[in-house]
Amino acid sequence: MIYQDTIVALATPSGAGAIAVIRLSGKDAIHIAEKHFKSISGKVLSKQSTHTIHLGHIVEGNKTLDEVLVSVFKNPNSYTGEHVIEISCHGSPYIQQEIIQLFLRNGCRMATAGEFTLRAFLNGKLDLSQAEAVADLISSENEASHQIAMQQMRGGFSSEIAKLREELLNFASLIELELDFAEEDVEFADRTQFKVLLERISFVLKRLIDSFAVGNVIKNGIPVAIVGEPNVGKSTLLNALLNEDRAIVSEIAGTTRDTIEDEISIGGIGFRFIDTAGIRETKDVVESIGIKKTFEKIEQAQVVVFLADSTNFKNPTFVHTFKIEIEKIKNKYPLKPILIVANKVDKLDASHIDFLQNDIPNIHLLSAKTGLGVDTLKDKLLSFVNTGALRNNDTIITNSRHYDALLKALDEIHKVKHGLDTGLSGDLMAIDIRQALYHFGEITGEITNDDLLGNIFENFCIGK
Repeated sequence: MIYQDTIVALATPSGAGAIAVIRLSGKDAIHIAEKHFKSISGKVLSKQSTHTIHLGHIVEGNKTLDEVLVSVFKNPNSYTGEHVIEISCHGSPYIQQEIIQLFLRNGCRMATAGEFTLRAFLNGKLDLSQAEAVADLISSENEASHQIAMQQMRGGFSSEIAKLREELLNFASLIELELDFAEEDVEFADRTQFKVLLERISFVLKRLIDSFAVGNVIKNGIPVAIVGEPNVGKSTLLNALLNEDRAIVSEIAGTTRDTIEDEISIGGIGFRFIDTAGIRETKDVVESIGIKKTFEKIEQAQVVVFLADSTNFKNPTFVHTFKIEIEKIKNKYPLKPILIVANKVDKLDASHIDFLQNDIPNIHLLSAKTGLGVDTLKDKLLSFVNTGALRNNDTIITNSRHYDALLKALDEIHKVKHGLDTGLSGDLMAIDIRQALYHFGEITGEITNDDLLGNIFENFCIGK
């Protein structure tokens, strides 16, 4: 799959802005651009050095479209590995389209989604996992997802996989060589060293596979359901967490009749908070639908914040009922962490606060109205995420395609180990080794196909 034509696209978001960047890539990019670029100092683009910027005008005949800065990147020292021109023009949508249409009429083709990065991959500037990290970097919404995408784009994950693949390939070559001397019954591959290598590969693969649980959370955020009876302050808590009036707050019970969602970053990790309708017996049809949705959101959430009005704990009957409700939810969702939170503590005196802390284990006290205890709640939520690997700058997997390939590679390594332990013949063991190498190659793109590339790059934005 080799592209010979020259493509053009807007590299910045569409719409009005201070400036916009239009990108061209292909063997004729510089030639096409210089025909319509009139330098202030009379320079000819094709004679300029790579990685230089030039001031001038984009013109069509005697008509000047805009004053621009043109950046020149010559192959192979460009993002795509081809000649690349980037035109910084004024951000009027009219100007953007006039310049793009000019180049489309003069030898360029409109780029498809992700085609610039696809060309970078095809020209060996990035491997496939690095190319996918570009999309993750663009879509990163918090510090952690940005950090992981940057590490992968720099080749941290690729180099780890490449090293394992190279070592396995060396042993595979020796075992394949033994097949050529089958009649002499010789061994070129040291079985003891091979077993040590397989153990090490298994260890690394398991670590990478286990990291996906954290990586998936970091990439997609942690859904947190805020549940409880009506009028306990769920919407006020959501507003306090978000530091804005996102949900309607009212003294009238049952104000929230649908789920409200929004996301914030805590310690670099994205948390998606879901304010749900209050759980109670009701004859109101609309409110009943909202309560049904509440239980659906609890199913989807990874963490449940069960909120109660702390002033109700003065009533012993309520305390007894509350403990039963908590046990019901814990029994219904045994694998979900449940944070028990008492709101409106600003209305309690010291004796009632002491009673709450002593009578209900692990209860968290706060006042969503004043903000007391909200930061501590954020710290508790963050404790549910294992950020140790992130702090240690370990490789973390966030891509489900990589995860699937690693699982398959580990399965093949287990087959090789079993074959080694049972004295399996070299020709049969070589088949499993080749399959493991195949799955390693799937990650970095050494082994790929057009359908796979299509699925990956169609999710990119046009212009990247």
